[in-house]
Amino acid sequence: ILRSRHRRTRTLTMLLPLLLLLLILLTLLPLYIIYRPPHSLIRSLATKYPDTLWEIPLPNTNTNTKKGESQGKEKLIALTIDDAPSAHTLDILHVLQEYNARATFFLIGSQIPGREGILHTLVKNGMELGNHAMHDEPSVSVGAETLEREILEVEGVIERVYEDVGVARPRKKKTTTTVDDYNEGEGKDEGSVQKWFRPGSGFFNGWMRDLVQRLGYRIVLGSVYPHDAQIKWAGLNAWHVRSLVREGSIVVMHDRRSWTVEGLRRVLPVLRDRGYRVVGVGEAMEIA
Repeated sequence: ILRSRHRRTRTLTMLLPLLLLLLILLTLLPLYIIYRPPHSLIRSLATKYPDTLWEIPLPNTNTNTKKGESQGKEKLIALTIDDAPSAHTLDILHVLQEYNARATFFLIGSQIPGREGILHTLVKNGMELGNHAMHDEPSVSVGAETLEREILEVEGVIERVYEDVGVARPRKKKTTTTVDDYNEGEGKDEGSVQKWFRPGSGFFNGWMRDLVQRLGYRIVLGSVYPHDAQIKWAGLNAWHVRSLVREGSIVVMHDRRSWTVEGLRRVLPVLRDRGYRVVGVGEAMEIA
């Protein structure tokens, strides 16, 4: 009996570390997937929600390869900067210019008063403006009526900036009309203005998708997000982008953080050396 108890005790002692390890893995795995979602997950979401833009469509490219090498075409990456404008916006612009890169800046309406000149400077220098509603909050929480009002208010600012500067907004090749069309890149109204909306906190639902489409917008999320809104280490954020980026990626980074400038300085030269061209969403969609 003593030997049997001893064996059971020894077995439990041996199993306990394994059980603890399994518990740790089960706890960390979801966090890891959130931090570094596999490309298969991005593709699955793009298939389920084709009216939402997750990546730049590359119909003639083998998107299953890590680097997405294409033959005879430029390798495009779309860079997006959320939470603009801020005291750091022009510093971000200068880094982009240094590496001949462009980006789509998603505007929070409440941050615009007093910074209209910054928006003019962005557009004059080849940057694109997108809509991020009025406040830094989850857009799904404000309700359809409020969100529509906010989107239209920010849209009015965007229109005025382009008109004041005398720059034409990026145009669609084709406007998709059905869910299947989003997958195939087919539709009507070629040449209409491209309008991008990124919901606050990145969450969306059915009524928001319907609202955004009715207003002539398309939701843009992304495929590479270093969580730089929360993580202050520029080196870690840069590694995250460099390790996950591929042709057609939409990279999500943030204005209003001092570490974004340094993060871009560590990312952009590497992407350039890999042969990528970094542009805004609208420009990428026109070229792709």
